[in-house]
Amino acid sequence: MRAPAHTPAAETAAVPRPRPASAAPGIADLPRIEEPREVAPADARELSRVFFGRLHELEEGTPERRYVRNTLIEMNASLVQYAVRRFRGRADADDIEDLVQVGTIGLIKAIDRYDPSRETEFATLAMPYITGEIKRHFRDTTWAVRVPRRLQELRIDIAKAKEELTGALDRSPTVSDIAAHLDLTAEEVVEGLFAANGHTSGSLDAPQPAFTESGGDPAEGQTLADVIGAEEPALERVEDLQALAPLLERLSARERRMLQLRFGDELTQAQIGAALGISQMQVSRLLTRVLAHLRASMLADPAEDGAARR
Repeated sequence: MRAPAHTPAAETAAVPRPRPASAAPGIADLPRIEEPREVAPADARELSRVFFGRLHELEEGTPERRYVRNTLIEMNASLVQYAVRRFRGRADADDIEDLVQVGTIGLIKAIDRYDPSRETEFATLAMPYITGEIKRHFRDTTWAVRVPRRLQELRIDIAKAKEELTGALDRSPTVSDIAAHLDLTAEEVVEGLFAANGHTSGSLDAPQPAFTESGGDPAEGQTLADVIGAEEPALERVEDLQALAPLLERLSARERRMLQLRFGDELTQAQIGAALGISQMQVSRLLTRVLAHLRASMLADPAEDGAARR
């Protein structure tokens, strides 16, 4: 007798299938969602109401609660994408993924704190949480120079005030205009404007429009490093004078007088000898000895010099 042919239905009945997650104890009556992220927004709102109703009934840490919570996160991920689109102008392409991750943190916080008994749409609660996390990300990570939160918020208030006052006054507002509008002092407004400079930074190697010494066209290929940060020639002289001052105090009165006549009054050695009542040869020897002593003391290691004095 020939064996009966195997039909697909027979194979299906013969092979046991794993029980779907929605059939687990406590959530058997929930619909099974194969691809939560593919659910249309209108359907996601309806399904979210059902899942939220069960979320708070399940015990913390159970597989059933994890399934319900994770499904809610994935079904409502479109809220994060919607919020991120509002901030695309403030972020580079490489930062969009960071904004999505930060916004998802806000979504999770909203899911954990949502109370369906209040009969409020979930999106009404979720959007402030999502945008709040994104704004906090910008506040904490995008400033080139770290400034206090008070000044970060003041910068935003000043920017809004400038926009409103420009339209109302038909001109650029002054510091006094902004201060009166925000009920602040002029000093506080100036502090906020100054802090705003720390939001972004520029590269010293970036090309800059710099004019030539003759006042003509901008020089080609100049960078910001070419026009700022040059060494001040007199700075080293200031350091030398600071090091020289205590050494001069340890000289005798006649030696200090001789240095004053030679380098302050610019007298010749003969004139110095006549003023001090000594010969020109003595002036030459004394000057040579004093200058050699000062030079050696300035070049010596301060620690060694202190030990030698002790």
